[in-house]
Amino acid sequence: MIVSRTPFRISFFGGGTDFPQWYFKNGGKVISTAINKYCYISARILPPFFKYNYRLRYFKDEHVSKIDQIKHPSIRETIKYKKFKNNLEIVHNADLPAQSGLGASSSFTVGLLNCLGAINNELISKKSLAMQAIDIEQNKIKEHVGSQDQMTAAFGGFNVINFNSDFIEVKPVNSKKNIEKLEKSIFLIFTGFQRSAQKIEKQKIKKISYKESYYKEIQKITDRAEEKIYYSKNIVDDFSELMNEYWWYKKKLSEEVANSKINQIYKIGIKNGAYAGKITGAGGGGFMVFFIDNKKRKVLEEAFKNYITVPVSFDKIGSQIIYNQELR
Repeated sequence: MIVSRTPFRISFFGGGTDFPQWYFKNGGKVISTAINKYCYISARILPPFFKYNYRLRYFKDEHVSKIDQIKHPSIRETIKYKKFKNNLEIVHNADLPAQSGLGASSSFTVGLLNCLGAINNELISKKSLAMQAIDIEQNKIKEHVGSQDQMTAAFGGFNVINFNSDFIEVKPVNSKKNIEKLEKSIFLIFTGFQRSAQKIEKQKIKKISYKESYYKEIQKITDRAEEKIYYSKNIVDDFSELMNEYWWYKKKLSEEVANSKINQIYKIGIKNGAYAGKITGAGGGGFMVFFIDNKKRKVLEEAFKNYITVPVSFDKIGSQIIYNQELR
């Protein structure tokens, strides 16, 4: 049995510029961090005593004989991608719900690739893990997704990720003092409803040429945020100012990014002392992240007592194998 642990992420700036439809022509940049909430996948060779060849458990159970009968797209296409010939049992667990704007689907794909590689005794670099996940999600499953989630899931850490037609570069941020300040200021709240990012992202991709000016402004904001990470003397204030700008432009990318419920949560946060906030991921639901004065955390928790708030810290490791029975 192999067990992988792969982090979810919070993206702060640059979302949308990681669509290949954008960065192949214009370049792109995202600032994001992995968090200490995880996707766990266990995988093992299924013994030959069953009438089926694949036993899968996620929010559904599947018992099937052929790969093409597998309904879960990431499991099906990852097994094909790795040309995996053995019978398999795969079980998924997670700290937070899927379809919530924290990159869960990409964490799943990266974690599964890590497990199958370990079963085959492969040494896979973090860059290869991420690039394989991008290939599977964008080219095999044909999902409308960007290229940032896979990188953060594989690498972990707080990073500036640069996108180009020729390469994707992950730059770990080494400004320890400012990263610690940001980590202490994060306030994460569940809106209470999940959504399918596919519909929203597909709409954004179709409108990229019409929204070019907004994407260019998002890139400028992200460039400024990268500079602030290293030189700001008050990083929480500076990031908050930039996030307020970014949130305005992000809502312009699609009418479905925000709604009345999201706007109400935002108003409650700002009214009770949050400096800035935005929805995570594609939008439409899931989690909302605020920057706050940590001294006001109790005030915000009381204001959001009817919601689920999630304390988080930053993950520095990325996807890893946490159990390998073969090595025992």
